[in-house]
Amino acid sequence: MTEKAKINLLGMTRQELTDFFAQRGEKPFRAVQVLKWIHQRDCTDFAAMTDLSKAVRGWLADEAEIRTPEIVLEQCAADGTYKWLLRLDDGNCIETVFIPEDGRGTLCVSSQVGCALDCSFCSTARQGFNRNLTSAEIIGQLQVARGRLQPEEGQSRVISNVVLMGMGEPLLNFEPVVAAVSLMVEDNAYGLSRRRVTVSTSGIIPAMDRLHETLHVALALSLHAPNDALRNELVPINRKYPLGPLMDACRRYVGKGGHHSRITMEYVMIDGVNDTPGHARELVRLLRDVPCKINLIPFNPFPDAGYRRSSEAALSRFRGILIQAGYTTITRRPRGDDIDAACGQLVGRVEDRTRRALRYARVPNASGVTPP
Repeated sequence: MTEKAKINLLGMTRQELTDFFAQRGEKPFRAVQVLKWIHQRDCTDFAAMTDLSKAVRGWLADEAEIRTPEIVLEQCAADGTYKWLLRLDDGNCIETVFIPEDGRGTLCVSSQVGCALDCSFCSTARQGFNRNLTSAEIIGQLQVARGRLQPEEGQSRVISNVVLMGMGEPLLNFEPVVAAVSLMVEDNAYGLSRRRVTVSTSGIIPAMDRLHETLHVALALSLHAPNDALRNELVPINRKYPLGPLMDACRRYVGKGGHHSRITMEYVMIDGVNDTPGHARELVRLLRDVPCKINLIPFNPFPDAGYRRSSEAALSRFRGILIQAGYTTITRRPRGDDIDAACGQLVGRVEDRTRRALRYARVPNASGVTPP
């Protein structure tokens, strides 16, 4: 007789845990107790949860578990950036990155195994797509990273910010992402401010509207081009959700007040592709009346990318035009690029269901040679 699989409590929200205990005749406060044990005390052993009765601890041990992804590889870059390769139950692997900065520490979390989109400048996209992550696999990345990072003297926590900017398009995995983010901002779990949790998207308009109504956290838009023709090439989902309606969705997200007054526009700077003064002026016109700040990201190279990083001169000219137009503009310097942990470099190990990786492998390289 096959043993019944245990239920992983790691990704359950407060409401889901409340329902879990109610179905077994327990009071709602049990959910809060277990949330605190799991997410605030890093406890995975039910026997150690001493404010639960012996009977509750007993049936929890029989029916449930608290299981995080397995660390396959841990790397630390010269600048202090950490990257973890994490193995999931099905053998796929994802990558998670921690970026230390003055006064803050940012964890970059994956939401899918690979990516269902096909942005041409992104190494993750070229590895293809396998599946969505569960809420336990998403929040498990935060749990694993926090367990590996120790606060310095006087610090209450190492991870102050979480960005869903790792592998995958978060808004194509809506329910698990919302469940995991709910735990990140839950007072009885991680207690992060909504301003310090950012969901990044390539522009899935219906899901942006739904996120606004469901769980209004910070939003970042992977923009990368100031017009539809160019964005269709760089970010193909633009053909379905073009820039006009997308800017309207951005205005809706911030237009009714709430926790955030502006959206972060992410713009990868690619030499000769989207980095001219003309592109900058187009961008100024596009973002008119969209409350936002702009992050300029030097392109991070990977093998056979087909693109080059913009020069410092081009980046400086581009940034100057945006600043002169009144936009808060930040140049995000590459972090962890010596361990392939920078933006657009995360790849993990993906059993590609789309065969996209094979297609890219057979595209002629710069010398006109097609790989065997």
